[in-house]
Amino acid sequence: MEEEQIREALNAHWRASATGDINAEHDIYDDDVICDYPQSGERILGRNNLQALRSHHPGKPSGFNVKRILGNGDLWITEYSITYRDQSAYTISIMEFSNGKVVHETQYFADAFEAPAWRKQWVQQAD
Repeated sequence: MEEEQIREALNAHWRASATGDINAEHDIYDDDVICDYPQSGERILGRNNLQALRSHHPGKPSGFNVKRILGNGDLWITEYSITYRDQSAYTISIMEFSNGKVVHETQYFADAFEAPAWRKQWVQQAD
């Protein structure tokens, strides 16, 4: 699959994720995809399980913002945030493609935190 086609598939995936289109969101995945959540130690095996897990999430996202997509070949990374119940989770998704479908995804989630005052003189506030 050409890189432009992968980027288009990723854009469609993230748009569907943002709008809650659970079927279109999972078109990108191979039937035998493996999705890892290292922070919780969970591994989801198969597209059907991944789609079922996400469709049963008790707190549907109220916001979804892709910051950037980087990659080439079969390895692509998306940096984005998801808002659940007025709290943002900053997220990194690492997707590995084979034959045009995601065969492995690893997602990392991080909560926002207050910047310490001691370093204020060296930084600026990012968006």
